Amino acid sequence: MQRRSRSKSAKDEEENQLKGWQQISEFLGEPISVVHRWATEGMPVRREGRFVVTANKELNDWMGRISGKPVHVATDDTDLASELKRAVSFARHHH
Repeated sequence: MQRRSRSKSAKDEEENQLKGWQQISEFLGEPISVVHRWATEGMPVRREGRFVVTANKELNDWMGRISGKPVHVATDDTDLASELKRAVSFARHHH
């Protein structure tokens, strides 16, 4: 029986998935206690079995909403030059 390979979007979604308080904490650069508090204050997380999960994009969007500014947490794959251009553009249009 031949197994189907998952679609590219399903693979991308899985790669951008954070599983567990430790991964979420490391992604945000905050202690687990802060991440727990933020979860009670509306940070987008959901339970999948015994784990708490969320996606990078969900956290970036949430951080942007609560701060009132566009936010993007940098990862090893982040193009910092394009992020800097985006931030400068935002600052020019909002000041």
